[in-house]
Amino acid sequence: MADTAAPGPTRALILANPASGSHSPELVRQVRELCESCLERTEVHPTSAPGDATVAVRRALERTDAAPDLVVAIGGDGTVREAVQGLVPAGGRATLAVVPGGTGNSGYKMLWGDRPWSESLKAILTDYGIGGSARLRRLDLARLAETRNYVYLGACSGVIADALITARDLPLAGRERYARAFADTAAGYPPYPGRVTVDGRVVHEGPTVLANVGGGRYRGGRFLVLPDSLLDDGLLDVCVIGGEVAAADVPGLTLNAAHMDHPATVYARGRTITVERTDGHRLPLEHDGEYQHGIGASATFEVLPGALPVWAPATP
Repeated sequence: MADTAAPGPTRALILANPASGSHSPELVRQVRELCESCLERTEVHPTSAPGDATVAVRRALERTDAAPDLVVAIGGDGTVREAVQGLVPAGGRATLAVVPGGTGNSGYKMLWGDRPWSESLKAILTDYGIGGSARLRRLDLARLAETRNYVYLGACSGVIADALITARDLPLAGRERYARAFADTAAGYPPYPGRVTVDGRVVHEGPTVLANVGGGRYRGGRFLVLPDSLLDDGLLDVCVIGGEVAAADVPGLTLNAAHMDHPATVYARGRTITVERTDGHRLPLEHDGEYQHGIGASATFEVLPGALPVWAPATP
């Protein structure tokens, strides 16, 4: 859903994550200078620990004087995830802009594709609204019922989740690190006994390689797991790849959405989606690039239509 009449931003809070996959002080400087040249007020908050970005956004939006109306998240999908946790409870008092500075950067890619960040941010600051090259969209989110956290890009059980554990020990950076982790984890990966329910209807039950709920079309910045996903249709998409597909084949298949033609793939949409592990063991799950260690045997996702105001291109 587009909000073409939305006013442009005037005050920015820039979140810079020094721990992100491709953090650069020079990138932060360039973003700050561009914002300062266009806006009334710009402040930079370097994040210091997990969860700090969420706290910074909430505190900034609680101010009675000069609260930001734009949050610029510089970092990877984890930085964006934390910014979203702070933005959504504020009920639209500020909008989101994403500048890629991390490992996967799927959150930027799903909005702006491969456009340079300088082009997208300049459009947000100076060329917005009717006839402009940037527009405000109100994106659907999911809420993970077990944690009450908001899901921006999507959540995935199975091989994609466990690849995050593998990635921690790889001496690589950027998308190459996740691609290697995905491939290494998939080699010999055993399917788990699973069930997926969409709006009360079981759409899959049996051996499961992964179940991805979202959200964004891409995971890891390059794997097209949810190729038919729309960001603002009021529904969540889910793609399930069953045990008839070898996990080792999943990275190659999802690079160009070839998994959609396999009979072991189930694709559905709905407002409430539950992913379960039917043997009672812990469900391997991540969302927005963060492994969910505290999840039990199941996870339920509820759609929040139009919950996040975020800047995107006027034409896809």
